[in-house]
Amino acid sequence: MARVFPEGRLVYGMQLPVQSQSTIYAEPWEASGGPADLAEIARTADRAGFGYVATCDHVAIPRRLAGPMSTVWYDPVATLSFLAGTTEHVRLLSHVAVLGLRHPLISAKQYATVDHLSGGRLVLGVGAGHVQEEFEVLGVDFARRGAVLDETLDALRAALGPEEYPEHEGELFSFKDLGQLPRPVQERIPVWVGGSSPAGLRRAALRGDGWLPQGDPRHELAGQITRLRELRAAAGIEEPLEIGAITEPLYVGEPGWDTGRRALTGKAEVLAGSLRAYKALGVDQIQVRFRSRDRAELVDQMAAFGAEVAPLLND
Repeated sequence: MARVFPEGRLVYGMQLPVQSQSTIYAEPWEASGGPADLAEIARTADRAGFGYVATCDHVAIPRRLAGPMSTVWYDPVATLSFLAGTTEHVRLLSHVAVLGLRHPLISAKQYATVDHLSGGRLVLGVGAGHVQEEFEVLGVDFARRGAVLDETLDALRAALGPEEYPEHEGELFSFKDLGQLPRPVQERIPVWVGGSSPAGLRRAALRGDGWLPQGDPRHELAGQITRLRELRAAAGIEEPLEIGAITEPLYVGEPGWDTGRRALTGKAEVLAGSLRAYKALGVDQIQVRFRSRDRAELVDQMAAFGAEVAPLLND
């Protein structure tokens, strides 16, 4: 098993702004954001003790979805490589890479290079994908995307291992006697599987080192975690999964503006008390998000969270 963070402690990370701008979560200021914003926010995460920063993955958004999703989706490999050069400690997570859109040797080359350039900080978050047109234009069977992802994960386990000439023989992909250098720094790249459907849970339980839920509300997490553990036990897998959760939007302190009815606001003790409940459910890492009106406010929020809230998460 490739565990990322120490067992028994609640760790925090975040999805980066700007690099994906779905209307579900993007703040208005992100529309004019760019590389300088990404770099400064990632450096702030590095200083403030964040466990990881994360980027999303879409190749092309069809017009029918461009309204809610927007078409702003930075390439995860390029973005994580850029951030590897601007940070020192924070982990670099793809949340999530739609691996079925690419041959596993291409993904292996890309993500092994990210791990190499970052000194071994990659966490490979993966998912099956949901945008049919992306699959169709790239010649991938959308209806079989789950099976494609399953074999891709098997192939990637080999291709991201220590061997210069990895081998895999499967229904969809076969390769041997093809060398790839550089190898990853990590002996085994951690794979966190995203998805909250029954198929996604099964894939995480049987093939993942961790689970990345896709916005499950708190009251549903306990049941999902129980199901993951049942599936893992039935398969004879003893190592525990590294369980994640995405929190409600946060604001440290009193905002003085409307942060929305779902946002958790207030003093550090109040926020930490609420977030500790995730640990009680069996969650190992929380993906936090902050309401903000510009980059400066977001950076201030991140710094305040790291200095004031984070020390109370494991009391």
